[in-house]
Amino acid sequence: MPTEATLDAARDLDRLASSDVLALIHQQDACAHAAVGRCLPQMEEAVDVLATAILGGGRWFNVGAGTSGRLGVLDASEIPPTYGMSPKVVQALIAGGERALRHPVEGAEDDENAAAFELAERGLAPGDVVVGISASGRTPYVIGAMEAAREVGARRIAITCDRDSRLAEYGEVAIVPEVGPEVVAGSTRMKGGLAQKMILAALSTAVMVKLGKVRGNFMTHVTPVSSKLRGRAVRIVMEIAGVDRARARSLLRENEGSVERALEALQRQA
Repeated sequence: MPTEATLDAARDLDRLASSDVLALIHQQDACAHAAVGRCLPQMEEAVDVLATAILGGGRWFNVGAGTSGRLGVLDASEIPPTYGMSPKVVQALIAGGERALRHPVEGAEDDENAAAFELAERGLAPGDVVVGISASGRTPYVIGAMEAAREVGARRIAITCDRDSRLAEYGEVAIVPEVGPEVVAGSTRMKGGLAQKMILAALSTAVMVKLGKVRGNFMTHVTPVSSKLRGRAVRIVMEIAGVDRARARSLLRENEGSVERALEALQRQA
């Protein structure tokens, strides 16, 4: 398997100076960037599938184990505060449940029925999309999720680093960043994880743009739940509406902190 192969340039890793170890890792990280770049056509197809599903009332489920699962949870959790979307729309399942976010849960990824059961509990339906994430493309937990999606007629997107894997075969859209062997053989939290992070962030951002969750490049549906985000909301209103800080704050206060509603109110007043 590509994800288990040995990188020739790293065979003497344990004898290298720290500076050389870091230089090698940095050099290899560039492979992830290049690999993702080769996947842009498939990523575009995935964006269309996901946006169409959400517009139709469907949901997006990221499913993974270990690093892949944590990345899926991370990306899904960023959607509500950044784009003001209900957490029910973009969800994530990780083998072993919430405990697995911080601790290894032995054997959880080997249960092919677990994800299917969780998806059934969440009411997986034909209008939903399951995004299976696995560097090796062989994780039973993720394969089970894809099988469950196929059985109910939900759409299937695969993110894997192995073109010949079962996961790639299951995906109607297969996004395959071929990053090559890791600096530490088999440690797919490195290039494999980096590529997955880039893909997930790009997909979710592009989908939200397509759904009208930004104006220009401003996150006008941001949920201002912290001082930093409240300050950002004020600056967005100032920039888009061309008003001063006091007016922006007043508009936001009158519209319960919603940037989008504040901008709409100002347009009605014009």
